[in-house]
Amino acid sequence: MTARLHWTGVRMRTLRVTTDPDDSATRSVTLPAAWEDDAAQALTQITQSGGPLRLSTEAARWVDMIDACPPLPGTPANTPSPGRSLSCLLLMRQLAPNIALWERHTDEMPGFIVRLSGFVQDDGFAPEHFVACLKLACDSLRRLHATTRIERTGELPLFDLPVNPSEESAGLLLLTDLDACLASMGLDYDSEDGRNAAKAIAALATSIARAGTDLPLPSIPECKALPDLRGLAAQACATQEGRHLSPIETGFSAPGAVDALLGVEACGLAPVFSPLRDDGHLRASTLARLAHRGLTPESALALALAGETPLPPTRPEAHAAMHRFLEKSVDFLPELPEPELANLRAKLERGVRRPLPMRQTGFTQRTAVGGHNLFMRTSEFEDGTLGEISIIPTRESPMARGLMDCLGQAVSIGLQFGAPLEAFVERFAYTRFGPAGTVEGDPGAAYASSMLDYAFRTLSEAYLGQHMPDAPQIEPSSEDPSPMLPFDHSSGDSPRGRRLRLVS
Repeated sequence: MTARLHWTGVRMRTLRVTTDPDDSATRSVTLPAAWEDDAAQALTQITQSGGPLRLSTEAARWVDMIDACPPLPGTPANTPSPGRSLSCLLLMRQLAPNIALWERHTDEMPGFIVRLSGFVQDDGFAPEHFVACLKLACDSLRRLHATTRIERTGELPLFDLPVNPSEESAGLLLLTDLDACLASMGLDYDSEDGRNAAKAIAALATSIARAGTDLPLPSIPECKALPDLRGLAAQACATQEGRHLSPIETGFSAPGAVDALLGVEACGLAPVFSPLRDDGHLRASTLARLAHRGLTPESALALALAGETPLPPTRPEAHAAMHRFLEKSVDFLPELPEPELANLRAKLERGVRRPLPMRQTGFTQRTAVGGHNLFMRTSEFEDGTLGEISIIPTRESPMARGLMDCLGQAVSIGLQFGAPLEAFVERFAYTRFGPAGTVEGDPGAAYASSMLDYAFRTLSEAYLGQHMPDAPQIEPSSEDPSPMLPFDHSSGDSPRGRRLRLVS
């Protein structure tokens, strides 16, 4: 692949990534040394094929496919092929293809995801570089559309295609990491200046995507932080007049693996609610906002200890306000998340399922109950509440594994629809069935009457803050008061009556 040559001289590193928590198998992933481990995990989610992964090799597949497409009519003769520029933008984590283009699914809508925070430099937002990136992405999508148009319609060449190809959408152009971009510019997400700058950037992207088409251009508002966007958009659109190009749809991305590959702090137009990363360090957007206020992390900590607020918190309503403000600047926006409801039963009645975040926290517990190994994994919502549970008896029969897996999925669906964890704990704690016995691998429990007993008592302590003591142990010689068979209840000398005897 010729596009692999574009990565020559880039320092890479290789790490092992676990793709399935139920399996100890790992996968080798090679990516730039400056990228974090989460990007490697995202690459394994995007690329479903087995075997070792190299970012340069996987990127070369779609880059070479675009390079093989001939230029559009009216393109200057000295225009270079887009392959090298696309590879550089991916390396700088400013642009990446969506999954349809990454996996080369010609029957799905291809597109690019653009990380807005990647275009903020020391002197502010770089609109010229941003416009050049958008023009390159639009030209690449239109080249691909002209070449694979018949395949994308799902029709054979024997059938008639639409009369005017310029009315078909050639692809998607999605923006992401808006809040981190505003933070790097010194703007608050929940402010008029922040919303105005976001609308100006979104309208500029839509103007570039519609240049040379019959669609109207959105108005770009005046913005103090971005004073020259109107003139820049007019200049870029003037070069495309009269070409009758296919339109490119614009919008903001929804949470997905491509955003994780780009290293965004908040997908699409969503705000960054937490100033901390998952590892407890300050986010880059937090450091940028502190720097624009003339604060260092140490001085911000001192203010926080003194009872002052160094950074204003983002209101939950700010997301909806930004969503409404950008409605007419792009073609579509992702749906707003369902607001939290105080009454969980009302949430159940409405049938609203709360989605889990793409990057999930939780804990993993490996233990043994009565000598039988058990693997338990939890996933949490953004607020730290339990959202998913997986209970796998690793060395049991396929039927036992399947039943426990189905039970974990059923409980997870109930939690995501708002069912209280207390109800599941009350129902499954202290259940008695084999295997049962001594608990190994968890100092918080010594004995469990079943695997479910151990699992849900552990969840009670971890997420409800309620420690539940061990169930009383049953001696092997003691009588089980429950009948072995649903018949033979006659009274006798024995408290259980007569027993069934096998006679050879």
